[in-house]
Amino acid sequence: QVQFVESGGGLVQPGGSLRLSCAASGSIFSIYAMGWFRQPPGKQHELVAVITSGGSTNYVDSVKGRFTISRDNAKKAVFLQMNSLTPEDTAVYYCNTVPFRKSYWGKGTPVTVSS
Repeated sequence: QVQFVESGGGLVQPGGSLRLSCAASGSIFSIYAMGWFRQPPGKQHELVAVITSGGSTNYVDSVKGRFTISRDNAKKAVFLQMNSLTPEDTAVYYCNTVPFRKSYWGKGTPVTVSS
């Protein structure tokens, strides 16, 4: 059984930073490629950052240079450092495997960027 629990979201002003964390359960976490997804209000989920089991990363163009994904396999955790936040980054953020598995969705952590 794999579960993900996201944390670290909140209200931040434009230009600010947040660091999201995702705690995973399950004994085979280290073999998964992991991603951070976000769902803005009224929109579909969007994959914004991916990290492979080996540590290679990729980002959607809208967050390149601002977001950094990382993982700690020993702690079964994935992180998303978000800098230079804009109102367009407002969403609920989730972690999941890549490709995602429906049964692994957690509750997410909300991020609101507003002055």
